[in-house]
Amino acid sequence: MLKRGIQKWDLVFLIINSVIGAGIFALPAKVFALSGIYSVLAFLVCALVMMVLILVFAEVSSRFEQTGGPYLYTLKAFGPIPAFVIGWLLMLTRLFSYATLINLLVLYLSFFSEIFNQTEVRIGMILFITGLITYVNWIGVKNTARISNILTVAKLFPLAVFILVGLFFIDFDLIEPGPLPSWSDFSASTLLLIFAFGGFEAGLVNSGEIVEPKKNLPFGLITAAAIIAGFYIMIQVVSIGTLPDLASSDKPLADAASGFMGWYGGMFITIGAVISIMGTLNVQILSGSRLPFALSLEDQLPKFFGKVHPRFATPFVSLAFFASLVAFVAIVWGFMSSLAVSVISRLILYGMVSAALIRLRQIQPEGNHFKIPYGNYLAIGGIVATLWLLSGSQAEELWDTLLWTGLGLLIFAIHRILSKSRTKK
Repeated sequence: MLKRGIQKWDLVFLIINSVIGAGIFALPAKVFALSGIYSVLAFLVCALVMMVLILVFAEVSSRFEQTGGPYLYTLKAFGPIPAFVIGWLLMLTRLFSYATLINLLVLYLSFFSEIFNQTEVRIGMILFITGLITYVNWIGVKNTARISNILTVAKLFPLAVFILVGLFFIDFDLIEPGPLPSWSDFSASTLLLIFAFGGFEAGLVNSGEIVEPKKNLPFGLITAAAIIAGFYIMIQVVSIGTLPDLASSDKPLADAASGFMGWYGGMFITIGAVISIMGTLNVQILSGSRLPFALSLEDQLPKFFGKVHPRFATPFVSLAFFASLVAFVAIVWGFMSSLAVSVISRLILYGMVSAALIRLRQIQPEGNHFKIPYGNYLAIGGIVATLWLLSGSQAEELWDTLLWTGLGLLIFAIHRILSKSRTKK
């Protein structure tokens, strides 16, 4: 039995920590390259889409108290096979998000020394950081939540300084409206931003370790979303207004801060980026390691993934398996290739949970849970928005995601066949 050690504000910090990671330290440049000054509008559109999805998640999550998050919601609404696909996709988002984040962390460390661009050093850093975070998660969820809170405050502080100082150095010539971007470029911009805004679902996977989840999950989701949206939009405004070469920057916030605060300003933001990414990596391991555990409880993966440590009450087998897998994926895949699979998997997941709300309202119309007004319409809006964003994906990226999903279904089928053969014996 897992312990309920995550309090209300722990959950807010956990969600902020999960969402504000590497994305906001890299994507302002990539989005600006696609949409120019209208990238601020792309941030706003993405924030509105995510708020619709978060309201949907707030109601759906308030119906459950067990560990599993979107996997559990889909299981209740649509049955075991769709649920396994969503559980697998949820694990893929954690895997590829982790790979994207940790590769960007090493890239930001190159601000201090070019040695971090060497392949051997990059691999060594990935293994060291993954091992450290795994140990912290191994020794108990209360320790993880406490560290998450510290890292959340530590990551918000440099971002707040970046905004407050940067506002005094904005060159208004840089933020004048220019030619409108094409619809495809604007859609691609918003699609990229799903990575920066996504990740809130990670906090929901740990429902079995949250105090009063039916009450605290809606509060945590909505509060965290409002804080994140405000930070992101202001960061993009400052980045555009202070960095003329924003479109070509690999480290846009560090480069912008170096421009208006000098080298020490760039160093300050770089340290903030490293702390921020570390915090999000911590949440990726925390939530991702619970997915094989949740799948094993429903007999969709082998039972040994459901083993709980006798002293620390953590799913240690699932944790060791997931940590090994993320280290491998992080070493093999780079930043942009990992980002694409993560975003597409996440969008499919969001669309399915939106559909689950409509289904759950049909089969469980009453109950002691949070209920949003016009919930079915919001759910339909969430489905339409995810389809629109998926239309901006490249065929190769969709194909990679389908291959990974097929691998998951193959593992599921093999496990079912072996389980049946053992039962007959």
